[in-house]
Amino acid sequence: MGELRDIKALLNPEEILLVADAMTGQDAVNVAKGFNDALGVTGVILTKMDGDARGGAALSIKAVTQRPIKFVGTGEKLDAWEVFHPDRMASRVLGMGDVLSLIEKAQAAFDERQAEILERKLRRDEFTLEDFRDQLCQIRKMGPLEDILGMIPGLGKLKTDKIFRPDERQLVHLEAIINSMTKDERRNYRIINGSRRLRIAKGSGTTVQDVNKLLKQFAMTKKMIKQLNRKGGRGLSPNMLPF
Repeated sequence: MGELRDIKALLNPEEILLVADAMTGQDAVNVAKGFNDALGVTGVILTKMDGDARGGAALSIKAVTQRPIKFVGTGEKLDAWEVFHPDRMASRVLGMGDVLSLIEKAQAAFDERQAEILERKLRRDEFTLEDFRDQLCQIRKMGPLEDILGMIPGLGKLKTDKIFRPDERQLVHLEAIINSMTKDERRNYRIINGSRRLRIAKGSGTTVQDVNKLLKQFAMTKKMIKQLNRKGGRGLSPNMLPF
């Protein structure tokens, strides 16, 4: 603390931000009080908000320091930061989700021009496994599935449910299966016969059953798209895809 006081006196910084671990509970509050008493912090950054912590530490730290929480860390990568919004944090604490943050993540992950191209493909029934894979990649860009579920009102409890808890590895497996296909196979899944399925399974480190499951799911998606197109396709968009 003495060294930190010397640094503050020497540099006279405009901001002194305390980075606190949201998973440590009461310890985070004690640390925050200690640093604030010694240095006079101007703001707080809470990390590990993508974990099981629901934000209780945020309320306690704010009460103890009387300083604003400016950012929250939601992952391990350098871009996994969010501006802190008190109302959204309150919704998460109460289990009411965080739809606004979910919308912002979707807008950041999905390219508007690509969405328009995909919409035209959907209307013309030209949706391929390549498009399917690209959509999986876009979903993964939004962050862990558990975090996405936690932002949807009423689905936050699925994060801790052992039966319905989403498995991030499934998306990786699906992407690997599609990447193991040839360009012709991705554009016309009907040519994928038994021998091709075996080759794709070996290439992706999965099983033939996994390949069959993916193709069945994709065929059902194509069928649903056709039905929507027959009804006029009103409101048909990439957001209606079942993945």
